[in-house]
Amino acid sequence: MYKPPPLPAEFATKATSPRISGSGTGNMFGRDKFTSTHDLVEQMDYLFVRIVKAKELDRIGGCDPYVEVKLGNYKGTTKHFEKKSNPEWNEVFAFSQDQLQATSVEIVVKDKDLVLDDFIGRLQFELIDTPKRIPPDSPLAPVWHRLEDKQGNKIRTGEIMLAIWRGTQADEAFTDAWHSDAVTATKFENVARIRGKVYHAPKLWYVRVNVIGCQDLIPNEKGRVPDVCVQAIIGNQILRTKPSKGLCPLWNEDLLFVAAEPFEEQLILIVEDKIENNKNDVLGKCAVRLQTFPKRLDNKPVPARWQDLEKHHAAVEGEKAKKFASKIHLRVCLEGGYHVLDESINYISDTRPTARQLWKPSIGLLELGIISATGLPPMKQPPATDAFCVAKYGQKWVRTRTIINSSTPRWNEQYTWEVYDPCTVLTIGVFDNGHLNEGGKDSRIGKVRIRLSTLTTGRVYTHSYPLIVLHSSGVKKMGEIQLAVRFSCTSFVNMIQKYTQPIFPKMHYVHQLPMQQVTMLRNQATLIVSARLSRAEPPLKKEVVDYMLDVGSNIWSIRKAKANFFRVLDALSAIISVAKWFDQVCHWKNPLTTSLIHALFLILVTMPETILPTICLFISGISVWKYFKLKPSHPPHMDIHLSQAHTVGSEEHDEELDTFPTTKGPDIVRVRYDRMRSIGGKIQGIIGDFANQCERFHSLVSWRDPRASALFLVFCLVAAVILYAVPFQVVVVVAGLYVFRHPKLRRKLPPIFANYFKRLPSKSDCML
Repeated sequence: MYKPPPLPAEFATKATSPRISGSGTGNMFGRDKFTSTHDLVEQMDYLFVRIVKAKELDRIGGCDPYVEVKLGNYKGTTKHFEKKSNPEWNEVFAFSQDQLQATSVEIVVKDKDLVLDDFIGRLQFELIDTPKRIPPDSPLAPVWHRLEDKQGNKIRTGEIMLAIWRGTQADEAFTDAWHSDAVTATKFENVARIRGKVYHAPKLWYVRVNVIGCQDLIPNEKGRVPDVCVQAIIGNQILRTKPSKGLCPLWNEDLLFVAAEPFEEQLILIVEDKIENNKNDVLGKCAVRLQTFPKRLDNKPVPARWQDLEKHHAAVEGEKAKKFASKIHLRVCLEGGYHVLDESINYISDTRPTARQLWKPSIGLLELGIISATGLPPMKQPPATDAFCVAKYGQKWVRTRTIINSSTPRWNEQYTWEVYDPCTVLTIGVFDNGHLNEGGKDSRIGKVRIRLSTLTTGRVYTHSYPLIVLHSSGVKKMGEIQLAVRFSCTSFVNMIQKYTQPIFPKMHYVHQLPMQQVTMLRNQATLIVSARLSRAEPPLKKEVVDYMLDVGSNIWSIRKAKANFFRVLDALSAIISVAKWFDQVCHWKNPLTTSLIHALFLILVTMPETILPTICLFISGISVWKYFKLKPSHPPHMDIHLSQAHTVGSEEHDEELDTFPTTKGPDIVRVRYDRMRSIGGKIQGIIGDFANQCERFHSLVSWRDPRASALFLVFCLVAAVILYAVPFQVVVVVAGLYVFRHPKLRRKLPPIFANYFKRLPSKSDCML
């Protein structure tokens, strides 16, 4: 039986005791689900200075005003305006009170100059006199102040509107503020790139284009019978139908695309005549907006329609004019009854369909406190680390502010998500901000995945997670991140009911898609999400989105294949142990045990109706014993031994981290190498799927998901009572009739037991 070596201490999850106000047990019904109290992070006190605007800054030759906010050794600067005596900035500066080295804050208004900036006026405020604001109090009203000269006298013209107060990171102004821990980001555009933000991924729809046929095509070459295919294009997605000969060809072929609201791209249809291998003649073309097509939420068919095709021809003036060519018969619909972007086959962060009409009420609230990180390595030259975190759950992505040049950043930011399914995974990634300089990339430092079903409802989990990354030289620890997580339930009955419902919407089962097509559509959905999030400010770049969505995780890897093989062995170890124990009983290794087994065997033979209830009671006893002995005390994390990251050499790591297709070796070797990786990826997926099923079976009584194990325990106890009361023959007859029931009595959706089993956790979310 395979037994992995013990996990090194540096790669283990550690319990921590941060200075937070969140309760260790919590009350699942005691907090409003939309309330954010920031009780999962350490409170950080800040001095906030809001510079709103100024007026009457009249100077000879015009004025290019800007404001400096000075507090001890820290200085923040607003952007400057050219030739404007009444500027409006509306910028906020936040100074951490842990780093304050002064008793007053100075506001200086200056005139931008090429050589030496001119002094306009100043103000000075004592920190002891600043008021304190506690949300949800309304924001402090800014006040006009007349500027003073360097001697402290009021100047004749020039006023500035500002507000100064003391608060915490729960203040609304905290997110958009300039922070003293980012003092090196002097440029205004750099300040915008280090701010924390909340993003929402676009709503994705499947676009099903059913190309039925064309009518009365006109070939460019007279007398030719065209060999026609239809090319459909949406954005960068291009699909073709199979060729069909004739002037009225028929296909009745489905082409499936992914599109995002608000549907900026058009559906372009091009009818082509295939003349030679590398030459196609365009017979007609049309472009239709996606908003004109109906949205389908179930399996009901949509009506087909004819679309006019146009063909370009040369006009007298030399320009191209449009001419009616033919018609194309098609059926197009937007399908929102699917969940499009499932991050992985084995773990997802959202199960909601796109269509709002199919949404169900939430069952709880997920709260995440990103506290701090320690031991982060330098990620750029000169040695520095500008770290920020990205957390993803469902359609909501969050990004913390960037802490400049610190290997021990303290974020202390808290975020919340509504939960619609407990069998989902929260992903937190740590990155180095490479966009403070033009042309840089955000480097990955590490990530953490937490499965919600492994969390006890209402409890606050405070742990330090190691950040593990694979390099060509092997697995490496990149520091640790300290998190606080709480999953609160608002409807316990609805949450338990989720275990008996299908994971995905009904369309996933009624109109199942081939795995190869699902993989292609998932890749397209990832590209769409990446492109949309990169257009935000600050942008979430492609390298960040790809890392959070595990893009490329299905590429062949000897390490992953080896890890999945040992996962199967570990899952089968219980059966092997029972077989060895039974062999020992048969060989009288322990006479007392063998005698008891003989007595039990004779009892079960004479009273066969006690077999099933005895098995149920035995499993219930094992489940109760494992609850007290083996129930995990903290959420599981990535395991380097489970991932076999320490058992392969640098050559295998270099192969895994190589690009696809590979760039090494001659062309022939590259083709064979890529083919091997593709085939190996399929084998790897099959082994992984088998391992998931075995691990789900083991998780019935492992209490990794306490709610699922509790349901199974209750089921076994109830089944034991029923099976004791009902004659065994009746149970066998009922079970047999149910198994052999008529197809009309069967539902298209999976049964309750299958839904429950598929929701059981596997160790896929712990894989590195």
